[in-house]
Amino acid sequence: MNMTHYMSLLADNQPWNLIIFMAIPVICAETLTITEFFIIFNNVQKGGLRTLNKVVGIFDGIYFTGIFIYLLINAVIPLTNTGGWHTWVDVLAVGFYLSGVIFLLPIALMELGLIFRNRTSREKAKIHFILIGGFLVVAHIAMIFGMVNPEIINSMSNMSQMPGM
Repeated sequence: MNMTHYMSLLADNQPWNLIIFMAIPVICAETLTITEFFIIFNNVQKGGLRTLNKVVGIFDGIYFTGIFIYLLINAVIPLTNTGGWHTWVDVLAVGFYLSGVIFLLPIALMELGLIFRNRTSREKAKIHFILIGGFLVVAHIAMIFGMVNPEIINSMSNMSQMPGM
């Protein structure tokens, strides 16, 4: 079976690529989401849960930015230059995965006090929640497109020639 570069990346060098490119960023994002619910619903301003949320937010934002840079240089640019993409599905899977940096990097920058300094804690919590939600959406879209066999996309152009279609 042919697979997207997204799935190839996760399947190669087992279990390390799966851990590095999927488990660490997604487990961190899920930790952020769960702690975010507790922080918002219990109006937590300080304490261990808030500290965990802050540390994980900084780590995940910086970590995923490293992944973004690494894959841009070592996968996206070479695949684009050589025409090595396996259909548009492949581009979408990798593109949505890498777009996670749009959501995770601002979380790290906000937690480090580099952006949104003049916002209230309530406004920051809202921004934080929207950003983590955005990451989860693009990560799941990447997973869905990443699991599609690109060969079926190529053969779908012949569907109009099928009897009864």
